Amino acid sequence: MDNLVKICGLSTPETLDAALSAGADWVGFVRFARGPRHVGLDLGRDLSGQAKGRALRVVLLVDAEDADIADAVEALDPDLLQLHGHETPERVAAIRERFGRPVVKALGIADSSDLAALAAYGEAADHLLLDAKPPRIPGSLPGGNGLSFDWRLLVGLDPGVSFMLSGGLNPDNVAEAIRLTGSRAVDVSSGVEAGPGIKDPSKIEAFVKAARAAFAAQNR
Repeated sequence: MDNLVKICGLSTPETLDAALSAGADWVGFVRFARGPRHVGLDLGRDLSGQAKGRALRVVLLVDAEDADIADAVEALDPDLLQLHGHETPERVAAIRERFGRPVVKALGIADSSDLAALAAYGEAADHLLLDAKPPRIPGSLPGGNGLSFDWRLLVGLDPGVSFMLSGGLNPDNVAEAIRLTGSRAVDVSSGVEAGPGIKDPSKIEAFVKAARAAFAAQNR
């Protein structure tokens, strides 16, 4: 992954168009019924068709059964599958093989001990997404909580580990996050919203611009 911006949790044609017009490289559609960004199969099919050829389309799934994954793949024809639950490396590898799509595995980070999982998941998945661990309270969502982790944990990380940074990013802090971690890819959802699940086109545009500028500074 190199200089990639992903806007996740898009759920309307208008906000998807805002993300595409802003120059997002990846756009994400959430299949998680308990979350405010969930899209049904029919809407997902329409949104995916709207984005086809303009950005890579990612379907986010949480501990999904094979039948649910098959439904999502058939309806949305995603370019990548993002697994945002408690999937083991073995489960990740099995999904990747069965469905023939590149897999992004999200890993929750709270302290340095969580980095130990990167090696095993790095072998099973095509890409890693590092997110803040969800709060330990009943009903917490697996992602999109607007929480960040201590980015200093990634300082000194093996440069061979390719990852997308997520969790608590917004237009105001994404440049600092990129500078501090050296990440070449960033993902945002709640940080470009006016409310839970309601994307703000102006924030999407500002986020993409800030990330692009930070990437350019890295490349100097």
